[in-house]
Amino acid sequence: MSARLLLIATPIGNPEDITLRALRALREVDELYAEDTRVTADLLRHHGIARATRSCHDHNEDARADEIVAHLEAGRTVGVVSDAGTPLISDPGFRVVARVRGAGFGVDVLPGACAAVAALIGSGLPTDQFAFGGFLPASGPALRARLAELAGFDGTLVFYESPRRLGATLDVFAAVWPDRQVVVARNLTKDHEQWISGTAVAARAALAAETRGEVVLLVGRGAPEAVDPDTRILSLLAEGMDAKQVRDVVAAQTGLPRREIYARILTLRG
Repeated sequence: MSARLLLIATPIGNPEDITLRALRALREVDELYAEDTRVTADLLRHHGIARATRSCHDHNEDARADEIVAHLEAGRTVGVVSDAGTPLISDPGFRVVARVRGAGFGVDVLPGACAAVAALIGSGLPTDQFAFGGFLPASGPALRARLAELAGFDGTLVFYESPRRLGATLDVFAAVWPDRQVVVARNLTKDHEQWISGTAVAARAALAAETRGEVVLLVGRGAPEAVDPDTRILSLLAEGMDAKQVRDVVAAQTGLPRREIYARILTLRG
């Protein structure tokens, strides 16, 4: 095997959801980097693979990228895995891939499980057009601003969410998008897999008091609606957004020039 970087997809829950090619790569690469070596050790142990791994996470990725390039320059093959699913999807690895390609080395993608795609195809929501938004902002005003930016997208929205924040996020969804269909997909491929569908209010009511496990949150497309710019400006200002945030959100929703929106903001502020 020539010196290359291999991005190896691993299971998102059920350890049997791994390809033969991925198992061979996990055994044969010269160096293996993992987001959390303890999590990867459990997967390797399940499949009878005994080997060392090195960490590559958000806090050391720059240094590891240099190290990985050095391995490739020495003619070694390097594998990268995340804790679960396809590497780089809301996980570390982007800087490694950019550095490796910049150094002139090849990158092979070994496809496999991905929580966002698994949730999308099992949700019952349209799959002809979708957008993946990663993790949503935690704060109320920032979350509302992000949802306002996405309001005009004519397709299914897919997000990852922390189980600790899921209830609060659904409360915001209920206020912003009360009529849209929401799907909560939790613990995909695991023994306690759970699917909840309905409005955000219904989904919130169906959740247990404490939600654990990985969560994918999906939102269906909404009906087109006319937006009065002045009313929207006043509403967003009342929610605590600053003038620039309001300008960007209202411009995205109405199609009006940002300069015009900003002038309206100044006038409405008096």
